Amino acid sequence: MGGRDDTTPLGVRLAVLGVACAGQAFRHSAPAAALLVVTGAAVVDARLGLSMPVLMVLVDVLFAAALRGSRRLHQGLVGVVAVLTVGGAAVVAVIGDWRMSFYAGLQAFSLFVVPVWWATNVRQHREGAEQMARIVELDRRAAVAAERTRMARDLHDVVAGHLSAIAIQSEAVLSLRDGDPETSRTVLKAVRENSVRALAEMRMMIDVLRADDPVDEPATVRLADVGLLVDSARAGGLDVGFRGADVADLPVAVDVAAYRIVQEALTNAVKHAPGARASVALERQVRRLVVVVRNELRGTGGDGSGTGLVSMAERAHAVGGRCAAGADGPEWVVRAELPL
Repeated sequence: MGGRDDTTPLGVRLAVLGVACAGQAFRHSAPAAALLVVTGAAVVDARLGLSMPVLMVLVDVLFAAALRGSRRLHQGLVGVVAVLTVGGAAVVAVIGDWRMSFYAGLQAFSLFVVPVWWATNVRQHREGAEQMARIVELDRRAAVAAERTRMARDLHDVVAGHLSAIAIQSEAVLSLRDGDPETSRTVLKAVRENSVRALAEMRMMIDVLRADDPVDEPATVRLADVGLLVDSARAGGLDVGFRGADVADLPVAVDVAAYRIVQEALTNAVKHAPGARASVALERQVRRLVVVVRNELRGTGGDGSGTGLVSMAERAHAVGGRCAAGADGPEWVVRAELPL
């Protein structure tokens, strides 16, 4: 210890230090109150002759208050420390000489500016980390919402596609008056295939949802299997022509999107234009895959009011492509262009 009054009893010094330590004890829970108590003790200690232990407690509480205090407290500390440091150096320069002013400013900078500056840097890093964590959480929620939307679209494709085909094909069997065994067997075979595929795809989606760890969706459908969709549509009463292309080694996302677009287009044709002529054409170009599904317009077909058209457009957009559907003379045409 040292100071102006060397006759100060040791008990008084210890009492002042005890008050400062008591304030330091709650610097985390109540930094403003702790700073007030310790600053008061430091003022008393300065009147007696500033001691190093009290000064160390003041520096620690100053750091804690700048780090854990409210934003207003932090801004106030930055301003007060800056004013005291510059003002103190200026006063010493006026009443003394520039050398003493320089040393006084250097000491004030080391004791008061450095802890506040350090706390400010730590505080900014923490706030940046918290902001980044909030951004990550928002991104996670957006990803979950997008995944739910995708699953809802897949459920629509599976349920609406397969089950609509099953209903139409079952109705075709029931409408047979002569009971043609061969026709009935063909239609019932298509009904069974649609049922089995629908169950398999729904079981796959349920397994993905039940998985504890994130997993990639196993692609159970491929454009190479589009012949099954054509056969199912024929069993539903459509006269379907098919012109294929080399669909090997397609990107998985494009492969699945193209399959779903053909499935939805044929389902709509079976539903809205029963017995019509239709065609499916696949053309693989250098940088894109072109899918065209046509069918004759009959009855109320081609009104484009259902969710199927929205689903096809969303699937094409998801892989960076586009899909358009509309009447072209006597036909309803669905055309999708998907990048490779």
